Amino acid sequence: MARTTSTVESRDTKAPLSALRGLLPFVRPYRGRILAAFGALLLASAATLAIPMAIRRMVDFGFRSDQTGMVDSYFLMLLAVVAVLAFASGLRHYLVMTLGERIVADTRTAVFSRVMGLDGAYFDRVRAGDIVSRLTADTTQIKSTFGASASIALRNVLLFAGAATMMIVTSPWLSGLVLGAIPLIVLPLVFAGRGVRARARAAQDRLAEAAGFAAERIGAARAVQALNGEAGAIARFRAAAEDAFEAARASTAARSVLTSIAIFLVFASVLAVLWTGAQSVMAGTMTPGRLSQFVLYAVFAASSLGQLSDVYSDISQAAGAAASISELLNSKPMVKEPADPVSPTAPPAGGIRFEAVDFAYPSRPETPVFQHLTLTIRPGERVAVVGASGAGKSTLIQLLMRHYDPQSGGIFIDDVPIDRMRLADLRGLIALVPQDPVIFATTIAENIRIARPDASEADMLRAAEMAAAHTFISRLPQGYETPVGERGVTLSGGERQRIAIARAILRNAPILLLDEATSALDAGNEQEVQTALDRAMKGRTSLVIAHRLATIRQADRILVLDHGQLIEEGTHETLVAAGGQYARLAALQFGAIGA
Repeated sequence: MARTTSTVESRDTKAPLSALRGLLPFVRPYRGRILAAFGALLLASAATLAIPMAIRRMVDFGFRSDQTGMVDSYFLMLLAVVAVLAFASGLRHYLVMTLGERIVADTRTAVFSRVMGLDGAYFDRVRAGDIVSRLTADTTQIKSTFGASASIALRNVLLFAGAATMMIVTSPWLSGLVLGAIPLIVLPLVFAGRGVRARARAAQDRLAEAAGFAAERIGAARAVQALNGEAGAIARFRAAAEDAFEAARASTAARSVLTSIAIFLVFASVLAVLWTGAQSVMAGTMTPGRLSQFVLYAVFAASSLGQLSDVYSDISQAAGAAASISELLNSKPMVKEPADPVSPTAPPAGGIRFEAVDFAYPSRPETPVFQHLTLTIRPGERVAVVGASGAGKSTLIQLLMRHYDPQSGGIFIDDVPIDRMRLADLRGLIALVPQDPVIFATTIAENIRIARPDASEADMLRAAEMAAAHTFISRLPQGYETPVGERGVTLSGGERQRIAIARAILRNAPILLLDEATSALDAGNEQEVQTALDRAMKGRTSLVIAHRLATIRQADRILVLDHGQLIEEGTHETLVAAGGQYARLAALQFGAIGA
C-alpha cells in the first residue's frame, strides 16, 4: 500500500539513544523513587555476588566428614542471602514498574495537552489516528523501557561490574583473558544495534499509519457501508497491516540475529576460559573451589552482557518511540498565545472588524481565500454571510476563533486585536453552532454542559427548551442522562443540531456564530429552532452563515462574498432590488414563490 504523507511528522528512522533525553522532564520529579529502586538494586546485586564465595568455601573445605557443621553453616548463610535477594528483587520490581507507569501517565497527559493546544494547520496535515498511535503504542513502548527494561539494564550493568571485579580478585590472569575478549563482543553489538534501531523506528511508523487508517475508516463506518466500500477498506487495511508486519518482522529478525551473535560470543569466551582454568586445576596451580567461584562470576558477567544486548534492542525501540513523542511535544502551533496579553473590553459589546485581511490556508499557500478583506459588524447586529461554496464564509469563523491567523491585516473585537487576547479569553466571547456539530460519546446533559460545566440544571434545561430540544430529550428512556454513542450516532441529524444550539445558548457569549445552524432540520423543527435562535440572538452580535436565504431574510445586514471578496452588502430587500449576485441567488431559491 502506498504510504500516506499525513503521519505525525516526517521522521528520521535512525533515532539515536540520545532521543531518550526528551523524557528527562518526566523522570526528574521522581528522583526519590529512582534512588530507592537503585538502593534495592544494589542490595540484590550484592546478595547475588555473595553466592559464589560461599560455594567456593564449600567446594574447597566443606565436603569432608569432619566439616559437617561448616556445610550446615554455609547453607544457612546461603538461605539468608537468598532471602535478602528475594526481598530486594521484589522491592526493586515494584518501584521500577510503578515508576514506568507513572512516567507514562505523565507523558500521555503532556502529549494530549499539547495536541489540544495545536492549531488548525497542524490538524490539516496530521491524522487523528496517527496521534492516537503515539499516545498509546509509543508510550507503551516507553513504559516497558522505564519499567522492566531500564531495571534489567541497570541490574545487569551492576552485576557485570561486580562480577568482573570479583573475577579479577579471584584470578587476575584468567580475568585478563575474559576482559580482553569483551571489545571483540561489544563492538559488533554496537554497530549492529544501529540497524536494529532503524528497523524498530520503521516498524513503529508503519504501525502508526495502519492505526491512522483504521481510526479514519472506523469513525466513518456508516459512510463506508453506504458506499459499499467495506471490501476496499478491508483490502487497504490488510495491506497496511502487512506493511506493519513486514517492518516488525525485519526489526525482530535484526534483534534475533543480534541476540544470537551476543550469546555465542559471550558463552564461547566463557568456555575458552573454563577450559584454561581446568588445565590450571589439573596442574595444581588453582583449587577446584576457586575455579568454581571464578566460573560462576564469569557466568554472571556473561549472562549480564548477553541480557544487556537484548535490553539494548528494547531501549533502541524506546528511543524511536521517544523521538516520535518528542517531535509531537515540540510541535509549535502557528497560532500562538500573546506574550503580553490584553484583556477583552469589560463588559464586552461584541463588535467585530476585519481590516485588510489576507489569508490562505497553510496547506494551500498558493490559493488565497481573502485578499485585503475589510468588513465591520456592529455590536448587537445580526449579520448574514452568503455566497457560493468556496467563497470564504466558513473561513471567517475559523479566523475569528483563531484556529488560523491571517498572513496580514488584523481582526478586532471591540477594537481589541484578537491576537493580543489569550485564546481562552477570545473563545470565551464566542458561542458557535457549526454545520456538522460534534457530539461526544457521553450523556446529553454532559454534551450540553460542555459549553459551561458549572451551569446549573435549571440553566441547562432553559437552554434546551430555547433550542427546541427539551421535548425530544424528555421522551428518551433516561432523559438528559441518555448516552448518545460515539459522535451522537443514536440521534438524528436534527437532534444533534438542537443539542449544539442548546450548548451555544447555555454558553451565553456576547457573539453568536451560526454556520448553517438549521441545515439539518425539517421545516417544522426549523421554524421552532429559528424562533429560538431569534430569541438567543437578541442583544448579541450574530454572524449567520447560510445557503438557504429564507433563514436570513430578517437579518440586519447581509454580506455577499465571492472568491474571498466582499462584493455586496445590504438588507434582503435592497440587495434584491440591486439585481446583483444576491438577487440571482434569491431568484433561484424564491423564484417559484416570489421574492
